[in-house]
Amino acid sequence: MAPDYHTLLLAIGLAGFCLSATLFASWMSARVERFLLSWAIGIGCIVPAVGVYSLYIDGVNVAVGCLAFLLQFLGFSFIYGAAYRFRSGNTARLRIVTLFLACSAVALPLLIAGYDGLGFIALNLLLVGCLTATAWEYWRARQEAPLPLTGIVILYLLTAFSFLLCAGVLIHDGKWVMGHAPENWAENLNLIAAIMGITGIGAMSLALNQWRVAGSHQRAAMTDPLTGLLNRRALFDRYGDMPVRENGAAIAFDLDNFKSVNDRHGHAAGDAVLTAFADILRDACGASACIARLGGEEFIVVLDRTLPDRAQRIAERIREDFASKLIPIGGRSITCTVSAGIAFGNEEGVSFDSLLSNADKALYMSKRNGRNRVSLAA
Repeated sequence: MAPDYHTLLLAIGLAGFCLSATLFASWMSARVERFLLSWAIGIGCIVPAVGVYSLYIDGVNVAVGCLAFLLQFLGFSFIYGAAYRFRSGNTARLRIVTLFLACSAVALPLLIAGYDGLGFIALNLLLVGCLTATAWEYWRARQEAPLPLTGIVILYLLTAFSFLLCAGVLIHDGKWVMGHAPENWAENLNLIAAIMGITGIGAMSLALNQWRVAGSHQRAAMTDPLTGLLNRRALFDRYGDMPVRENGAAIAFDLDNFKSVNDRHGHAAGDAVLTAFADILRDACGASACIARLGGEEFIVVLDRTLPDRAQRIAERIREDFASKLIPIGGRSITCTVSAGIAFGNEEGVSFDSLLSNADKALYMSKRNGRNRVSLAA
């Protein structure tokens, strides 16, 4: 092999080592996105694979070649697992192990049997498959961050194409048995593509991780931690400056005698009641409504496009479903009720503060009239 080839291998090793260390450090600082850890492990396997392959180039040895193959398959299996975890959020251990074993079972017997040319053809084609599957996982997730994910897909496919060229040259030349490492223009191009792919994909992966961490912090700031509903800040950020027209409505809810639930059964029971009511709100309102917990036992549902009759039906359904709900507390079940008040926008438009104030007035009317009922604002 020419010295330039060894220089390219060294460049890949150094770039991969630095990137793996950076990715691992980024994951350690937050430990939010485990796909970054899988990616770091994958690159961490490819770095020693490059070193072992350099030894194979200097002196052909079947055991050294098998080790280089195994490390590459393990690295690219982890990289695929990182993409799958990024898209789905599920653990990828089974997929990583299955891909690694399948690739090893196909390529290693050829190398051991003395058909090293066929072994390298299989290696390149299998890595094409791993990289293409990885690109496909990111492509399926592209709606989350279209620009960087499309860039990652392109880099993976370009790297896969370079491996395909390596296999194509060997097939074209009929190199079934070589007795040495492959040496042709496609191998040099493959190393250049790998350097570009490692650095480019690594930089974009870091950017995606930071984007996700920032999004996680923002969601935490805008979400009620107990129920998973929006909090007061998020509600007013969405509606605070918007006039509410006649097709808009707000339904205010307040759990009846909630303090007695905490006093009699404990705060864990109170949390269970709040969570059960939040689930009923989601089931009754669907995706068309904005649901928030204002604090304590107070909730609000905002309907942007609705008729008065529909708003009343939703409020009554929530009231009835919650009254009939058996909420398990320890070894027993309890029931609770809720009061509601509904206010509507008008043709001229009312401020959101005024809408909520009117809904609160209707809610307190329900409280005064005996609780467990729905009232309309004047």
